Amino acid sequence: MGLAPLRAAPDIEALTAAYVALSTVIDPELDEPITDLGFVRSLEVVGDDVVAHLRLPTSFCAPNFAYLMASDAKDALSALPWARHVVVELDDHHDSDLINAGLAADAGYRGTFRHEAEQDLDELRVTFQRKAHTAAMERCLTALLRAEPGRAVEDLGSVTLGDLPADDRTAALRRRRSAIGLPDEDSAAVLVDHEGRGYAVRDVPLALRRARSTRISIDGNAHFCRGLLRTRYPGSERDQVQRPEGAEAADAAYAADLPEPQGRPALTFIPISQLKEHHS
Repeated sequence: MGLAPLRAAPDIEALTAAYVALSTVIDPELDEPITDLGFVRSLEVVGDDVVAHLRLPTSFCAPNFAYLMASDAKDALSALPWARHVVVELDDHHDSDLINAGLAADAGYRGTFRHEAEQDLDELRVTFQRKAHTAAMERCLTALLRAEPGRAVEDLGSVTLGDLPADDRTAALRRRRSAIGLPDEDSAAVLVDHEGRGYAVRDVPLALRRARSTRISIDGNAHFCRGLLRTRYPGSERDQVQRPEGAEAADAAYAADLPEPQGRPALTFIPISQLKEHHS
């Protein structure tokens, strides 16, 4: 798994550019790049043609999430200036044929699912962008509480972006704020709802608890889906990137039991993990 059969000697630079493009595609439910999750099964570049195959932890993952991921992947690859023809296919899903046909025809979400499309794709995207913002907000504020044990939870309502450290958590929060149209100025309050409204002092603890529930749900689903993918596709763990929050104990135990990877024929297969290493 994670191997791309090529008809000619691979162009590592083009493959890497395509991989980087896919790394900008975020799984809408798990709030992580599909490359980090191991959802890119194979990637092939021949001249100016690009073919990517995607995979999911189960065959019954929600079709709207699956389509959103695959559609975003096709858009990201199509944006490469040299890409003339882009094919993105989702493998081993119960709606693979329907999704792949819709992608090939550029039919869009409603054109693909027709009467089954209960929600507009953009509306669905915004829903998950808001959840991602809530989780990022909670991570920053919880880290602040841990760094400043004397700070009261009720004081978090007055924390601004400028009060946060210039680290990866804050950068992630700023990106997610921008995605849903919230201000990015240092003077902007951190603890806000998706409309940018702050909270009264008495409501801050409850707001933080609700945000924490959202974050825990996202983090838990991410660990669960990573494990399911490794079970469904043995070897896929080598295409996954450890989450910033770290691996669970079960992840380390699983990795310790894995056999060593087999060698690959020269210039015939390009493991996704090799592209990841080349990019980093």
